[in-house]
Amino acid sequence: MWRASGQLFVHVARKRILSGPWDRPAAFMSTLLINQPQYAWLKELGLREENEGVYNGSWGGRGEVITTYCPANNEPIARVRQASAADYEETVKKAREAWRIWADIPAPKRGEIVRQIGDALREKIQVLGSLVSLEMGKILVEGVGEVQEYVDICDYAVGLSRMIGGPILPSERPGHALIEQWNPVGLVGIITAFNFPVAVYGWNNAIAMICGNACLWKGAPTTSLISVAVTKIIAKVLEDNKLPGAICSLTCGGADIGTAMAKDEQVNLLSFTGSTQVGKQVALMVQERFAFEDADLSLVVPSALFAAVGTAGQRCTTARRLFLHESIHDEVVNRLTKAYAQIRVGNPWDANVLYGPLHTKQAMSMFLGAVEEAKKEGGTVVYGGKVMDRPGNYVEPTIVTGLDHSASIVHTETFAPILYVFKFKNEDEVFAWNNEVKQGLSSSIFTKDLGRIFRWLGPKGSDCGIVNVNIPTSGAEIGGAFGGEKHTGGGRESGSDAWKQYMRRSTCTINYSKDLPLAQGIKFQ
Repeated sequence: MWRASGQLFVHVARKRILSGPWDRPAAFMSTLLINQPQYAWLKELGLREENEGVYNGSWGGRGEVITTYCPANNEPIARVRQASAADYEETVKKAREAWRIWADIPAPKRGEIVRQIGDALREKIQVLGSLVSLEMGKILVEGVGEVQEYVDICDYAVGLSRMIGGPILPSERPGHALIEQWNPVGLVGIITAFNFPVAVYGWNNAIAMICGNACLWKGAPTTSLISVAVTKIIAKVLEDNKLPGAICSLTCGGADIGTAMAKDEQVNLLSFTGSTQVGKQVALMVQERFAFEDADLSLVVPSALFAAVGTAGQRCTTARRLFLHESIHDEVVNRLTKAYAQIRVGNPWDANVLYGPLHTKQAMSMFLGAVEEAKKEGGTVVYGGKVMDRPGNYVEPTIVTGLDHSASIVHTETFAPILYVFKFKNEDEVFAWNNEVKQGLSSSIFTKDLGRIFRWLGPKGSDCGIVNVNIPTSGAEIGGAFGGEKHTGGGRESGSDAWKQYMRRSTCTINYSKDLPLAQGIKFQ
């Protein structure tokens, strides 16, 4: 969780500025996927060809209109009217007013509302997961799984709503009670990225709500329909319970709205997920994984495959670097190359497909640029490296060997399915290489050596926020705190004690005696 101090710059794909409200030729409207029979299910989510992208108890929006596109075929899906500066100010005002009502509701009753939100998401899990696949581009099973993650965190938050609180501490003074009191911070701003357009919001929203906060959400412009659909589900629950809809407000927008949220002192806490270009506080990571000579290769290869190419390499926890002991390097690279050749590529809505498109054409350009730079720095592309000859934003999953561990491209964030593979000789060397980058979200080691495992987990081991053993870097459970270190930020979301970040702590001393003893035995008379 971070209060961003500088401006936020968010990429908006294919923005269209219109001269008047929904001023679009009929011919264009007929090409929208939402108007085609096979996509009629989109209307089950309350979506239309023209959608309002501001919610603060009522729907509206006076900003620019964008068209969102399907990465699998680059066809337009529908349009969203974004928030204007005036919309933003009005929404913040209404959200803060709603917070005053929400904060007075007992935490267990807030948990009941979150339980209902989870149930409402369950009812729409397939259709909402399909929208994630359609607008973001990840395969269908991952789209549905992302909605399931929001459902799971709602379930977790319901139980937490009856457990949050501080301890009663022993006071050194007779007749005194010493307690810790936790209170909501107020308005929590949530800025999410395109790659997990539902789950990351869910992590923040469910926990922030049971802690007594109101939420203001700005999703990625390229996944605006998802933001609208999720908010419609939540809004109905709030309205059915006669609660202010502004408790969970939405302002779709680009850099202007993100900047406003980052600078706005009325936003008490800001959770931001995005690229290092947007803010060093929280970054999409260059992740790492390595395997020692005693590693079980039957675990290493499938783990590396999933971590490197799952979601087409667009996860925060995607594996970017693979360190292999010199004794197993060639064999693992050979196995990985064969495994890459078997990846089923295609339409992300096909249940048999494992690998879909990149989210935007800009991502394709970044992929090609990174491959060329890797070659210039001495790398060898042993698999992939090209754009696929098919409609949509498809690139070949890529393996690069032969680079030095300190090569600049290796240390540069590239949100694409490129895996850099390195040889190492010993533990000290590879632990140092693991920690030399500025990012530090997720890491994993493959070994059977118990001593090495605990050195990896210890003070001289991995400096990442997520430190795994014999499993992929991707696929974190909701029960643990999720977050990183260094340029990744120090904040945590989801489980464990991450709830504390959505609250402010007070140490309270209550004198219920008739005397006035001072701490540390001080006499002042």
